[in-house]
Amino acid sequence: MKRRLHKKYLVLILAYTGLLLLIPYVLDYGDKSVHHNNKLRQQQPRCPDLEKLWDDNGNASEQHAVNRSQTRIHIYLHATWRTGSSFLGELFNQHPDVFYLYEPMWHIWQALYPGDAASLQGAVRDMMNALYRCDFSVLKLYAGSQNITTSFIFGWKMNKVICSEPLCDAHKRHDIGLVKEDQCAKCKKRDIRDLERECKKYPVMVIKGVRVLDLSTLVPLMKDPAINLQIIQLFRDPRAVHNSRLKSKQALVKESIQVLRSKKQTDKYKRLLVPNNRVNRAESYVSSAMELICDNWLSDMMLVLNAPPWVRRNYLRVRYEDLVLQPMEELQRLFLFSNLTSSPALDSFALNMTHGHGYSSDKPFLISSRDAKEAIYAWRERLNVEQINQVEAYCSEVMRQLGYEKNSGDKTT
Repeated sequence: MKRRLHKKYLVLILAYTGLLLLIPYVLDYGDKSVHHNNKLRQQQPRCPDLEKLWDDNGNASEQHAVNRSQTRIHIYLHATWRTGSSFLGELFNQHPDVFYLYEPMWHIWQALYPGDAASLQGAVRDMMNALYRCDFSVLKLYAGSQNITTSFIFGWKMNKVICSEPLCDAHKRHDIGLVKEDQCAKCKKRDIRDLERECKKYPVMVIKGVRVLDLSTLVPLMKDPAINLQIIQLFRDPRAVHNSRLKSKQALVKESIQVLRSKKQTDKYKRLLVPNNRVNRAESYVSSAMELICDNWLSDMMLVLNAPPWVRRNYLRVRYEDLVLQPMEELQRLFLFSNLTSSPALDSFALNMTHGHGYSSDKPFLISSRDAKEAIYAWRERLNVEQINQVEAYCSEVMRQLGYEKNSGDKTT
């Protein structure tokens, strides 16, 4: 009996002794494990998808800060369809120090139709990369059998560089005013190399486009010290955008299909921003794409919000409503950002373009003088209550971020 008790006590003593020996090891291992995990957490970026877009350390880098006194300025006017981007672009087209291109990426979407919009983003960025270096040979990729001349550039009949000396004498480069298309159409077609030579003479180059769906597509061009791309992003009340898109629905069908094809693999976009199932197919496509527009806007806002300081310094947000209601003040802000100087003639041009008559012309993409207030509030009269509610429901966060108040329900206010 005593012998059995003795063995039990001996086993307990040995077990206790072993436990005491293990405790320091366990504590030491635990401390190392915690330290290792903490180290991993410190190394792990808060938002890896965004951080990897910027510098390796995620911090601001002065090499990306534009030296505006020595560097040629490259600007992209980042917008979507029916936000007033043609008017914004025209303000730069009028400036005598700006080489301006209107929608050059249109050629990609036309040549590669019906490819989905997302798959075209790399080609869009590559074209911009070449154009900002005044290399227009990239257009040959999308020209088919056409010869590349100045008349191949989309919007060339309104382009002040193409329609002015030395390329043509239809317009005077320093004269402020819309180019007369019928006169410019008579200009002799010039080789694209002539346009490249003119491009290199200008201190500021501006491209306006609506075919960059995601701002992150342009980050490599912002980081490239040879380009140092600056972004001006134009926003507009989603209800006004939706109304204008419906008004121009036939002209926007192909682009809307390409946008929708980029999201065809998900069920998220099966909700259509249309009043009922009796609408025609064109209206259905154009309306459905509105959801993606608001999603892309919100994504761009979050990208800038989480970006390093050097990105925010090279980014400017503009609301269409501010641009047309306070044209001279906004023009001053735009030109200050672009290292340009305004003039009384440019101020008068901006003022006259926003104090015309009527909402818009019958041609959806024609640049003309119009009544700014009517253009801003036309959606109240043209959209029905259900359409307004649907846009407000899906674009609510975008509207909140941009400062657009929801409709009170009374369409007469």
